Amino acid sequence: MVELSLRVRLVAVASAIALAATGVAQAADYPARPITLVVPYPAGGGVDAMARVVAQKLSDAFHQTVNVDNRGGGGGTIGTRQVARAAPDGYTLLLGHTGTIAINPSLYGNLGMDPRKDFAPIGLIASMPVALLAHPSFPAKTIADVIALARKEPGKMNIGTSAVGTGGYMCAELFKSEAGLDVALIPYKGTAPVMNDLLGGHVPVAFGVLPPALGNLEAGKLRAIAVTSKKRFSLLPDVPTFDESGMPGFEAVLHYGLLAPHGTPPEIVEALSAELRKLGGDAEVQKRIHQEGGDPLTSSAAEYADDIDRDETRWSKLVRQLGLKVE
Repeated sequence: MVELSLRVRLVAVASAIALAATGVAQAADYPARPITLVVPYPAGGGVDAMARVVAQKLSDAFHQTVNVDNRGGGGGTIGTRQVARAAPDGYTLLLGHTGTIAINPSLYGNLGMDPRKDFAPIGLIASMPVALLAHPSFPAKTIADVIALARKEPGKMNIGTSAVGTGGYMCAELFKSEAGLDVALIPYKGTAPVMNDLLGGHVPVAFGVLPPALGNLEAGKLRAIAVTSKKRFSLLPDVPTFDESGMPGFEAVLHYGLLAPHGTPPEIVEALSAELRKLGGDAEVQKRIHQEGGDPLTSSAAEYADDIDRDETRWSKLVRQLGLKVE
């Protein structure tokens, strides 16, 4: 009996060594075939644009094709969940976003995915601020003015946002909560409808991402009151932050990053992370990220894991506070 038990343990140890050796060999050969980069949204949006920047550069760096695969649906939950359940071999990656990784886990009751346990973070790619945008006729010029106007006429100010649970909507709820305001949030089905109503003066002010607004800001058809990032946005250097405008410490940015399924060999994660960090210094990548309304942002795998933890903690607290839930 003792001899049999010893034999079983030796076989188990030998198997573990063999598996480890196989993993090291796979990492050394990585990538030996095309990689799939899943975007959990339809083609054409900001997340998709970021993915294509990354895919092109990683293809060049690894001399292997990186295919972008759009798997939209369920507010980004379908594609995200599929990657969480994919083989942890480095050949299926996810273009992560604050909405899918930090907001959806608490917003959707049956998500079936844990951002801390089901992924191996690789690194950050970019940050994108949300802005408080106004029709030119809106009288408030600063965040302090907006707060004063809202408090003067409780319940009368309408603020447009994108759909419930999106980054723009959550930023609006965070502003409303932290400033202690009685205002009405008007969620639209997407960014385009809220921009159209803002341009038409049907809603006086709105929280929105910047790419759809940049042309109208330059033309003077819209006005940016402040951005939600801690630092001023590179393409709008004259627009102050909320932190500078009477709300110290206020920050609510959208982050983009690269993730793999949990259990992906650390050597593969680090190889991808190292290449991703190099992209942050690439002039072409910086230009393309700026065109999409973001700023380049790089990190180690561990730093991205910490970022996910902080973001999910912040947004889940707000989701619970508001009683938001999507089944």
